[in-house]
Amino acid sequence: MKTIDEDIKNGKIKQVYLLYGEESYLKRQYRDKIKNAVVDADDKMNFSAFEGKGIDAKKVISIADTLPFFAEKRLILIENSGLFKGSADELSAYVKQMPESTYMVFVEDEVDKRSKMFKAVKAQGSVVEFPRQKQELLMRWVAGRIRREHKNITTNAMQLFLSMAGDDMENIDKELEKLLCYCMERDSITPEDVEAICSGKVNNQIFDMVNAIAAKNQKQALELYYDLLELKEPPMRILFLIARQFQILFQVKDLRKQGFDGSTIASKAGIPPFAVKRNLSQASGFSIEQLAGALSDCAKAEEDIKTGRMNDQLAVELLIMQYSS
Repeated sequence: MKTIDEDIKNGKIKQVYLLYGEESYLKRQYRDKIKNAVVDADDKMNFSAFEGKGIDAKKVISIADTLPFFAEKRLILIENSGLFKGSADELSAYVKQMPESTYMVFVEDEVDKRSKMFKAVKAQGSVVEFPRQKQELLMRWVAGRIRREHKNITTNAMQLFLSMAGDDMENIDKELEKLLCYCMERDSITPEDVEAICSGKVNNQIFDMVNAIAAKNQKQALELYYDLLELKEPPMRILFLIARQFQILFQVKDLRKQGFDGSTIASKAGIPPFAVKRNLSQASGFSIEQLAGALSDCAKAEEDIKTGRMNDQLAVELLIMQYSS
């Protein structure tokens, strides 16, 4: 991230960037930063965007070979293409010989670092990973946002806020906006304010759902899922939260097995210290192998949904049934 900021600050934008990882909020922020640094916001002639698998490499190359129209630079944005998990021979070869006036930005969730595209972009430009952020960084980010609004927040309120909002920066941003509006007339944010305004119900239901899965209580797990659908929660967000909970359980179980204490586990897993005990308790219902398998199956369900192989609601339902049967 600092690399991109420095490139923009110094006016030395690289010709090609790959932004990848789980943290969608940051990827979107830096995607837009690069775009605004390369082309004007209202320049439709010199900006092209592609999204999804099956992108026509010849069409991309044809646009990339076209000189910019009354400007110095042309930008091509390619998102969620899957090009970094396959061969992509034609495009990976082209990246090495693009016209100086053409710039490309790739945005992906997952990549294979052994792929030709990854190696080509790394050689010609810059590769930046955006993983889930640790609690310390999230606390600094939230605190900075709050200070800019000329308010302050207690440590207890901050920990409670992050335990309810989770580690998805997009969700944190949304919940923080609601919290700041709620406390508009006051200088300080208290735990009572957080409890009054933040939607921790969804995260709590996800935790209860995984508890039911661990207990092989399929009826309760599915009832909780249907309740979330009634609350208009998108199945993809439910899937993300289930995967995140399995990831936390995998980490705390593995860290405890290595002999780490509660505070170290909290730090390494990116969860509040008070949440370690209950997550360890929940993790006891699974083996390390089961948790690794659950994470793999969550990733497969996401891919099936995004590629249209399966309906989103059904995919999540089958996942819950599989692990609670």
